[in-house]
Amino acid sequence: MANIKDVAERAGVSVATVSRVLNGRSPVAETRERVLAAVQELGYRPNNVARALRTARTGALGLIISDLTNPFFTELADAVEDEARSLGYSLVIGNAGERPEQQDDYIRTLLDRRIDGLLVSSAGTGSAMLSEVVASGTPLVLLDRTVPGVDAPCVRADGRAALTELAAHLAAHGRRRPAIIVAPAGTPTGDERLRLFRTALAGYGLTLPDERVGATLDLQPAGGRQVMSDFLDLVEPPDAVLATDNLMALGAMDELRARGLRVPDDVALVVYDDVPWFAHTDPPLTAIAQPTRELGRAAVHTLLARIEDRPVDSVLLPARLVTRRSCGEVPAP
Repeated sequence: MANIKDVAERAGVSVATVSRVLNGRSPVAETRERVLAAVQELGYRPNNVARALRTARTGALGLIISDLTNPFFTELADAVEDEARSLGYSLVIGNAGERPEQQDDYIRTLLDRRIDGLLVSSAGTGSAMLSEVVASGTPLVLLDRTVPGVDAPCVRADGRAALTELAAHLAAHGRRRPAIIVAPAGTPTGDERLRLFRTALAGYGLTLPDERVGATLDLQPAGGRQVMSDFLDLVEPPDAVLATDNLMALGAMDELRARGLRVPDDVALVVYDDVPWFAHTDPPLTAIAQPTRELGRAAVHTLLARIEDRPVDSVLLPARLVTRRSCGEVPAP
């Protein structure tokens, strides 16, 4: 069985350099790639028990995802795992299912396993357990969702520019009565997207009155369908709807079809969170795409910096508008 000296010889570096790479501390990308290639070729497996005795670390990171049935969070978890493994860490994943009490159970379990650090995409508006994690000294990084009162950096997407571009796009296509489906109701993420969209629309002379703001309790298709139904029952229904999550958009689409309405002829539909199949729906859906894999990688590196007591800040990565045909766009020739 290969040992760390074998890896060092194959990569042409010192044993100390191999150790730094496996602990996520190599500043030189070329060196890191060479060491990781040697690790893979030789099938080297670090002895995490011995490493834990020397450093009080286990080589394991924890990740709690708010809902693994949501395609955005599934890809996010996959990106986190890929990056963690490439840096020599194992990853233990818990699915909160958008239930704070289930999230707390996973937090307790992961802390009992003596993980080196914890990434959390919080269910709902968070819970007191997150503050307890901070108080315990366990390195914590929030992912995708901020949590009020929790002193931890957050890695997430910044939708300001994309929502401003969307407002201009809707105005250019003659949409005068926009609406928004927001979920989860009352969460910082939902509130922020509502605020940014409302501000962006105002810049183009468009309003977003309360009757065209629909909130759901979760991110499921049923909630999106119910809100769309409420919108369509208005005296002046919207002519454009932004669903702030991919599954809610599917429910909204179901309701439009059930009523015999067409996208975009009757109502434009835009989704916040792009997934591959939106390019293949009828019509293909215009979407705001978050840099999901980049978020996962940045979250791992931010957490490792906290584990090593290096100064870190929150990370904002820009989302972007992907135009297709669900707002009345003319297809390219």
